[in-house]
Amino acid sequence: MAYRLVLLRHGESVWNLENKFTGWTDVDLTERGIEEARTAGFLLAEEGFGFDAVHTSVLLRAIKTANVTLETMGLHWLEVTRHWRLNERHYGALQGLDKKKTAEEHGAEQVHLWRRSYDVAPPPLDHDDPRHPRFDRRYADLAPELVPATECLADVVARMLPYWYDRIVPEIRAGRRLLVVAHGNSLRALVKHLDGISDEEIPTLNIPTGIPLVYELDDDLRPITSRYLGDPDAVKRAAEAVARQAG
Repeated sequence: MAYRLVLLRHGESVWNLENKFTGWTDVDLTERGIEEARTAGFLLAEEGFGFDAVHTSVLLRAIKTANVTLETMGLHWLEVTRHWRLNERHYGALQGLDKKKTAEEHGAEQVHLWRRSYDVAPPPLDHDDPRHPRFDRRYADLAPELVPATECLADVVARMLPYWYDRIVPEIRAGRRLLVVAHGNSLRALVKHLDGISDEEIPTLNIPTGIPLVYELDDDLRPITSRYLGDPDAVKRAAEAVARQAG
């Protein structure tokens, strides 16, 4: 039996547009981001996709992308589960900083290491920094050791996989058609797991905003095929745009 799973990175956010490190900062979509979500809904509907449930992070840009996509498909009534384990990577003290200016201050090589390496985290937020997620009521019930002050991609893999195994896998095996709407790094973590991408190769993976990525999985939930919907040239350009971002 083959299973299908659809992954969708949120549409362009305000800080994507402004080229800032976002992380767990809760910023909204741009008008372009809303249009990307709407286009994703049209693409999915045109290819006959239907869903039984949706999983998102607890961040506005993912939630709104899911809402717009589902509304476009006429599926606004669907069950949506939101969970912090699908959040974007926490960028620590870099959050809110301009990527280009940060590269000028710290050097492009250092910022590239913080942004794209697998196991090097940016400088952490101070414990009393008002940006620290321990001050956000969304995370008030989490054990203190689960609330990050910074994360590398390896940390995102470690906190995302329990959600994959405990929440998403049982629904897939039950035959539910799932849409997961999340972020560049939480989806990179999931794709790394699904495709068996090595630690050395994962820095080169770029997931474009607002374009559905469809997996067909075998009985062991290993990929049979995967593809982005829409025009391949447009997908390539969108991925290259992500790669070009400074920092």
